[in-house]
Order: sequence, then structure tokens, then C-alpha cells
Amino acid sequence: MSQNRRFERVRPSGRVSKAGKIILDPKSPMMDCSIVDYSAGGACLEVSAPLPPRFELLYGNTRKKCRVIWTRGVRVGVTF
Repeated sequence: MSQNRRFERVRPSGRVSKAGKIILDPKSPMMDCSIVDYSAGGACLEVSAPLPPRFELLYGNTRKKCRVIWTRGVRVGVTF
């Protein structure tokens, strides 16, 4: 039996599959990544190399300071 939600989600999320850029250092080249899931509070990224605990994510015209929360294989969960 399906029930309707009583309250709206505070941070709606959605599946996305778009390219993003990771900025590790202003002087180093940007690293490519794939954005699997993106919400107001964080994102799930697919990367090809290990990431430091903090970095910046460039997604479209948006630039976010990120902190790594979890890592599972090539996927990394970050918070903004």
C-alpha cells in the first residue's frame, strides 16, 4: 500500500549524469569527473584517481568547495 509523503524533502535530489571538473590546486590542471547524483547539500562523483579530503568542484557555472564524506571504488560522496 503506497502512502503520500506528509512533508516535502528538505533537500531534493535527482540523478544526473553530467561531466564536471575537479580543481585540486589553482596551479595544477583540472581533473575530469562524472556527476552521478547532485543535491543542494552534496553530490556523488565518479572519478578515475583518488581525491584529497578537500577540493573544488566546477559544474556548469557553479563552483563548490567540497569535502569527501565516503569512498566506494570509483565513486566518492561529497558535501558542500
